[in-house]
Amino acid sequence: MIPVTKPFLPPQEDYNEYLQGIWQRNWLTNMGPLATRLENDLKKYLKVSHLLFVTNGTVALQMAIKVLELSGEIITTPFSFVATTSSIVWEGCTPVFVDIDPKTLCIDAEKIEAAITEKTSAILATHVYGNPCDVEFIETIAKKHNLKVIYDAAHAFGVEVNGKSIFEYGDISTCSLHSTKLYHSVEGGLIITTELDLLKKLALVRNFGISGFDSFAELGLNGKNSEFHAAMGLVNLNYVHDIFDKRRRLTERYDCKLSGLKSYKPEWHSKANLNYAYYPIVLESEELLLKMKGDLDKQEIFTRRYFYPSLASSLPYLPSLELPFTEDISKRILCLPLYYDLTLDEVDWISGLLLEIQNS
Repeated sequence: MIPVTKPFLPPQEDYNEYLQGIWQRNWLTNMGPLATRLENDLKKYLKVSHLLFVTNGTVALQMAIKVLELSGEIITTPFSFVATTSSIVWEGCTPVFVDIDPKTLCIDAEKIEAAITEKTSAILATHVYGNPCDVEFIETIAKKHNLKVIYDAAHAFGVEVNGKSIFEYGDISTCSLHSTKLYHSVEGGLIITTELDLLKKLALVRNFGISGFDSFAELGLNGKNSEFHAAMGLVNLNYVHDIFDKRRRLTERYDCKLSGLKSYKPEWHSKANLNYAYYPIVLESEELLLKMKGDLDKQEIFTRRYFYPSLASSLPYLPSLELPFTEDISKRILCLPLYYDLTLDEVDWISGLLLEIQNS
C-alpha cells in the first residue's frame, strides 16, 4: 500500500533519550524544559522574532482571532482546510469568501478590496500547499483599510519570501505541526508574530489567562503542549534538512515523469523557495480525476482531493456560495503521494500508471 502521506519517524533511540529525561523530571506538560527549548530552537531555525508552541494549528488560529480582538467580517479563502473557516465562525465572526487565483490557488489579492465593508476587521489568508499568498499586496490593502492580517501557514514550514520567513508577514502567522506535515511534533502548532505585545498576550491566553499563582489577566484557554510532543519536535528538527532534500528529489522525479500528463501544478511565488510539502496537480477534467483516483485506489495507491469540496458551498453552518474558480479547481485538484519513505521507483510506478490511465 502507498498512502498519500506517511509521518516521518526518527530513530526510536533518539526519541528514547528525551523520554528518559521526562521520566527523571516528572514534568509532563505546562511548558516544561523541552517545550521551552523547542520554541527557542525553532525561533533560531526559522529566523523569526517571536514564536509560541501550542496544542495544534486550529487552536493557534482561534487564539490569533481572539487576541487581535476581531469582530464582524473576516475576509478569507474558500480553498483551504476547514479549520481556516471554522475558526472564524467559532470565534463569533463571519467569514467572507473571496475567490482564488486559478494559477497560484491562493486567495486572489486583487479581489479582496471589493469584499471589504464597514464590518470587515481582518483578512485571514492561507498559503496553499505552502505557496505564499501575495503578501506584499495584501499588506498594502490592510494598511489602507486599517485591517489586521492573519496567515494560515499550516503548510509553509521553512518557506521564505525575499529571504524573510513567511511567518514574519502579517500581524500573526500560524503553523501546523500535525504528524502529516513535513516537519511535525505528532500534534502541535505554532503562533508567530513580530509584535512583542501580541506575544505577551498570546502567552497568557495559551495558559488560561493566568498571570500569577492567584491572578488572571486575560480570557484564556488551554493551548499548551506536552513534553512528549516537544521531544518529537526536537528530534525531528535534526532531520529537517534530510526531509527537505528527499522530498525535493521525489518532487523533481514526479516533474520529470509526469511531463506528458494533461495537468498543471500551482504557480509558485516567484520570490519564495519551495518546501515540497505536497505534490498537487490540477487535471484537465473531474472525469479524468475520478478515473485516475479510482484506478489508483484499486492498486492501493491513495491520493487525496485536497481541497474538495469548496468551503464556500459545502459547510452546513454557512450559506452556500459558488465562486467559479474555487468550484472548478476543487473538482480537478489531486494530491499525489509524497513522504520521506516514498521511493523513486514508487514515484516512477505511480507516474506510469497515471499516464496509462490518461491514454487509455
